[in-house]
Amino acid sequence: MKVKEKVLNWSLFCLMVIVAVVMLVPFFWMFSTSLKSLGEVFEYPPKWIPRQPHWENYARIWSVVPFGRYLLNSVIVSGSITLLHLLVASLSAFAFARLNFPGRDKLFLLYLATLMVPGQVTMIPNFILIKLLRLTDTYTGLILPNVFTAFGVFLLRQFFMTIPKDYEDAARIDGASRFYIYSRIILPLSVPALSTLAVFTFVFQWNNLLWPLVVVSKDSMKTVTIGLASFQGMYGTTWNLLMAAAVIGVLPSIVAFLIGQRFLIKGITLTGLKA
Repeated sequence: MKVKEKVLNWSLFCLMVIVAVVMLVPFFWMFSTSLKSLGEVFEYPPKWIPRQPHWENYARIWSVVPFGRYLLNSVIVSGSITLLHLLVASLSAFAFARLNFPGRDKLFLLYLATLMVPGQVTMIPNFILIKLLRLTDTYTGLILPNVFTAFGVFLLRQFFMTIPKDYEDAARIDGASRFYIYSRIILPLSVPALSTLAVFTFVFQWNNLLWPLVVVSKDSMKTVTIGLASFQGMYGTTWNLLMAAAVIGVLPSIVAFLIGQRFLIKGITLTGLKA
């Protein structure tokens, strides 16, 4: 059995290495292209390593387009959505997990059913509402519609239900209020789940293209995902600069994942153990 287990483990390890390499190939090609001249990009057969790295491509993207403004907009929008979503989702999850009121479970199932509605279906009504409120080309219009989602409420509710109620009962005996229990007991014990939701939300919103594309028309309000299209002209695309901008654009997602990595696996493992 030990020999079979070792063979199985090594086989799984080799399979995971192969899958990891296959997934990393596009990122390596993106980085390689960002260091090439425009002529080298179209060479055939393609070369994985440029003859002379052109690091100046990373300096040029800041002068060709207002890329710094695009990054700032993405940081503001993604960060604000993440913080507000954590606040709203944790409050809602606390109500569904800890408070007893008539129709709680039915209301939660109804709220959860909204996950089956594609975002493209609600996009037009959301845009009409944002347009009527004159919130197009504003941070409010970019942030507000993305704050409320059922996924975060479901994720946190399942985690809150795994926390023993003994902590809550002890706090009530000491005269603690509902908000005190939520802020001083539930939230500190839910750091893994909150970190997991924060990473998922930030990465998704950082890479969000469709909603900013609909709401934003001013160049000063564009996010990174829309700003990358600025390197595509009517008669051609500067692929080396586009890939350099894409490399910089993907770094915040990687940093967010590395920061929350130690909580990510724990949060996914513990969430959903109790229905």
